[in-house]
Amino acid sequence: MTLFVIDYPLPWSNILLIALFGIAIVFVVLVVLVYIMRLFGYVFTRKHKVTNTKAPLAISEEEVVAIVTALRLYNSALHDKESDMLTINRITRMYSPWNSKIHGLTQMPEHHNK
Repeated sequence: MTLFVIDYPLPWSNILLIALFGIAIVFVVLVVLVYIMRLFGYVFTRKHKVTNTKAPLAISEEEVVAIVTALRLYNSALHDKESDMLTINRITRMYSPWNSKIHGLTQMPEHHNK
């Protein structure tokens, strides 16, 4: 059982109908995708209502100092010891034919007349 029977050559009316149907499908899918993206934006950016509004726990100064010290020690253990001094050394280079632009140009060949 076949759904479509295609007679060759296709008449222009069928070609136009197939093209318009394909374009319509593309635009409908794009509109659906826009609404799906808006729905995702709404879901992920809305603010959730908090039912339990207790005051946050108070942290003593000693606990804050202990946390800061632990974070400082952890961060200092991650990196190598480096100096904070930046030095720039100027290097004078001698002439090198590798960076000369004149060697990149093609020389005109000489013609010898006989």
